[in-house]
Amino acid sequence: MGEKSKIRVGVVGAGHLGKFHIEQYQLIDDVEFIGFVDTNTEISESVLNKFNVTSYENLDNLLEVCDAVSICTPTLTHFKIAKKAILQKCHLFIEKPITNSVQEAKELIQLSKKHRRLIQVGHIERFNPAFCTYNKKNINPRFIESHRLSPFNIRGTDVDVILDLMIHDIDILITIVQSDIVLIQASGVSVLSNTIDMANARIEFNNGCVANMTASRISQKKLRKFRIFEKNSYTNIDFLNLSIEKYVLIKDRPKKGFSYIVINENEEKYILYDKPKINSHNALRAELESFSESIQLSKDPVISAHDGLRALDVAMQIRDQINTNNS
Repeated sequence: MGEKSKIRVGVVGAGHLGKFHIEQYQLIDDVEFIGFVDTNTEISESVLNKFNVTSYENLDNLLEVCDAVSICTPTLTHFKIAKKAILQKCHLFIEKPITNSVQEAKELIQLSKKHRRLIQVGHIERFNPAFCTYNKKNINPRFIESHRLSPFNIRGTDVDVILDLMIHDIDILITIVQSDIVLIQASGVSVLSNTIDMANARIEFNNGCVANMTASRISQKKLRKFRIFEKNSYTNIDFLNLSIEKYVLIKDRPKKGFSYIVINENEEKYILYDKPKINSHNALRAELESFSESIQLSKDPVISAHDGLRALDVAMQIRDQINTNNS
């Protein structure tokens, strides 16, 4: 058998995220990094100074020589660029959120099916080493609490905090809770920008699970925690510090070498404590390797356009409810 041909990949938008894509693509064996395009000449010059890569004058010229592209531009431009790329027969990696509206996402999905192009959406927390370590099999969450807080950064204000930060946890939530949403209640405020800077949402599922989600970009410190409560266990996933802590209620005294807390010696109730080792890796590289592998093997991406649409749809419902409450 012959050697696999490399996938020719380009990057559209070489700002904060685009630079990371350019860096990581050059480290992936199955990828031939072709170059990038950015309408901002200052950004283009800084990338050319940092990396030994090619800059293209316009999007069409880049698309002509690529099998796939990463779209790392502001959300408002995702649909227009993605549509043009699909028509040029390019597979797509689109940074989250997939598009600026649910309708755009649906149209993009139809277009990708028609032209048989893959779309992977950049919900990077699915590739976070802590989440990869978390055992998602046979879980039955009854209550979930998430906090994603960041200091204010003008760079992210082209979208509200729901599409900027909370959407990460929305994607994780609907991945873990395999059930239909029956109720969403939300509130939020604009503080430092013209869009929602702080939001809280309560989401109820058909299977009885309830989630309470908070996102803020006006915090003093970063926090990215996701807590999962089951009948006899509690798991804390720290996406920022890459750790997992699990507490499980058991009836038999644990064997030597295990950490535990005695609740009631007479009834023999113990809480077993576990902090599994996290095998660290670069989440973005893993994400982009997964994308290139999907193209090579003609298989569905780990995070499909449908996944991106589902997360966006929930995010939009939260935003609409907050806007209605605030009007």
